Amino acid sequence: MLAAFFRHGSNALLAAVIAGLAGLFLARAVAFVPWAAVVGAAVFFTSEYTTHRFLFHAKPSRVPWIRALQHRLHYDHHVDPARLDLLFLPPWFTLPVTALYFGLYALVTHSLPIALCLTFGSLAALAYYEWVHYVAHIPFQPITPYGRWIKKYHLWHHFKNERCWFGVTNPSMDVVMRTYTSVGSAERSPTVREIWRLP
Repeated sequence: MLAAFFRHGSNALLAAVIAGLAGLFLARAVAFVPWAAVVGAAVFFTSEYTTHRFLFHAKPSRVPWIRALQHRLHYDHHVDPARLDLLFLPPWFTLPVTALYFGLYALVTHSLPIALCLTFGSLAALAYYEWVHYVAHIPFQPITPYGRWIKKYHLWHHFKNERCWFGVTNPSMDVVMRTYTSVGSAERSPTVREIWRLP
């Protein structure tokens, strides 16, 4: 199970970067700023929702290569949710996004230690996201009640209605953005597997 997680997507690379940053902090080569790591994680958990809803579920582009990216990054994951090669974010997406996060953090804070801690928090949250997403799509029963519930929560998005339940690790932004609903009151969507088609 763990080996399969690190074989796909950018998970091994992500773990290496997180370990490298942690090593810098432990060696005191860079000061660790705990609040910045927490803020970085919070930024990721907010962008988890917005990226999923507004980028990955965007209407198909008329530009062929962009449309191909949309299929690889998310559309095809809805077609076949169990395929691990479509489940995780690929390195060619994760690396530029990480660089963008770091660049924005550095630009805003003008501090290398704070920017690195913010990036560390965001990457740790991304790794957690990838793990929760992985567990949701494999035949594994989470140990905790919350783990079991969030797995069902994500699978409702895949098998009941793709216009609800965009949160993968938590439902907070769904509540704020009013895309949370009880599973019993949601209509079964005819486009839940082919999300690029208009209902």
